[in-house]
Amino acid sequence: MKKILVSILTVAFLSCAENNPEEQLKNLNGYWEIKSVDSPYGNDRDYKFNERVDYIELTDTIGFRTKVLPRIDGTFVNSDTKETVIARITNDSLRLNYSTPFDNWTETVLKADANQLQVKNDRGMIYTYAKFEKVNYLRESPRDIR
Repeated sequence: MKKILVSILTVAFLSCAENNPEEQLKNLNGYWEIKSVDSPYGNDRDYKFNERVDYIELTDTIGFRTKVLPRIDGTFVNSDTKETVIARITNDSLRLNYSTPFDNWTETVLKADANQLQVKNDRGMIYTYAKFEKVNYLRESPRDIR
């Protein structure tokens, strides 16, 4: 019985820590690659390869999100579009309020840690991202030592 109680308390503690909006906010900055979209309409989609990745940059709670194209030398080509992002903690959830000259929308952060970002929009679609790791394919290889 004691083991069960300890297990339940451990799971509850970890769940609360994972959904802590202040901690989630700290993990948003960086490059994110879309992995899947889960739709309440039944047309879910998994992504095996992505030509572009999302870049999020926030200072405190204000910043932007843009699409970038990774290059084989480890650099990125920036797109011409930027979405303004304002992060707010509302009802114990982290909400990302986006705006462009054409639209405004909000996403609720379900998970944001060092490796994964998961957000839900107002239509119930859940977007899951993995942290993008830059790869430089043009690095010089080590020379043979003779």
